[in-house]
Parts: sequence; structure tokens; C-alpha cells
Amino acid sequence: MIEFLQSFLDIVLHIDVHIQTWVTDYQTWTYLILFIIVFMETGFVVTPFLPGDSLLFAAGAVAAMPNEPLNIFLLISLLFCAAFGGDNTNYFVGKFLGHKVYEKNYRFIKREYLDKTHAFYEKHGGKTIIIARFMPIIRTFAPFVAGIGTMTYLRFFSFSILGNILWVITFSLGGFFFGSIPVIKNNFSIVIVTIIFVSILPMIIALIQKNLPQRKKS
Repeated sequence: MIEFLQSFLDIVLHIDVHIQTWVTDYQTWTYLILFIIVFMETGFVVTPFLPGDSLLFAAGAVAAMPNEPLNIFLLISLLFCAAFGGDNTNYFVGKFLGHKVYEKNYRFIKREYLDKTHAFYEKHGGKTIIIARFMPIIRTFAPFVAGIGTMTYLRFFSFSILGNILWVITFSLGGFFFGSIPVIKNNFSIVIVTIIFVSILPMIIALIQKNLPQRKKS
């Protein structure tokens, strides 16, 4: 287990290096690898730990490198399809199986995550699908909770398209235009950690705000 966590952490922190290795070893099949990872992150409720924001940023940075076979326009199109497909798969899983999942606390589907996502959904409504796209873990469970709830598919469909377009374009083009800047390129691991930290910052703030009233009472 420790070895797995170490390997996973290495992939996350050096995702740009691994994508370059995939490009060298698999050439255009790299598109499929990236597609599967992005799809699984939101398509399967049990895989919220997969890299999302950092993966898109790194893929965009690799696409900007000279003589690389990755085309930024094809990359954006495929990753949008992967994210959109993942969201919609998760929505229908929630719609047809969600209530059974809510009855138990599964090892890989924590009730705590579902409850937090539901509270987030109650606060922000349909915009949750867009906002959650920029928040790890929440973005995995948001479509699932939307499927369980009363959101119609047409409404979810609209929010999902807009949210995924904004998410994919923001991080892919961010990596494409800024990933080759020397200070970013030479400190890519720090940039990746920063992206992850900024992504989870709203959850940290929400957790602190939630605990503050309890501390004041005590």
C-alpha cells in the first residue's frame, strides 16, 4: 500500500514527465490514456483521487513543446468529451443506483463525501455542476448527487456542458501558454502542488467556517 501511494504521489508531482514518457512510448495513444483518466475521475464514483486539474495543465504544457505529437485543439476536444462523458455517466449511476448507495457507507464511497456534496448542492443549486468542476472530490460526487436529487437531465446537461468547457479550456490552455515559461517549467512540481492546493482551498475554508461556531460554543 505504501509503495502504491509513493508511486501515485510521484505520478501526481511529476505528471508532466510521465505524460512525456507516454508520448515517447505510445505516441498518439497518449490521447486515449488521458481520455480514460479524465473520464474515470468523474465517471466512476470510486475514483475521486485521480488527477484532474494538474493533468490538464501538464497535458497542455506538453502539447506546447516542440516536436510533440499532441495537438492542443484535439487534446481540448477529447478531454472535454471525456469529462462530459464522465459527468453524464455518473449522473445516471446516481439516478438509478444512488438511493441504494446512500443506505450504506461503502469503503470507497464515503457517506461523508456525499453529504458534503449534497450540502454544497443545496447552497449553490444548479451552479454546483459548474463550480464543482474546479474542485477535486466535489466534482466527482456532484453529478452523482444531482442524479439522486431532483435536477432534470436537461438542466444537468446544460450546466455540464458549460462547466466542462470552462474547466478543460482553462487548465489546458493555461498549461499550453504558461507551462513553457522557464520559472514554471523549472519548478513544475511546485506549480502542480499549488494548483492542487488552490483547488481544495474552498473546501478547507468551508471546513474551518463549519468548525468555528462549534469552537465558540465550547
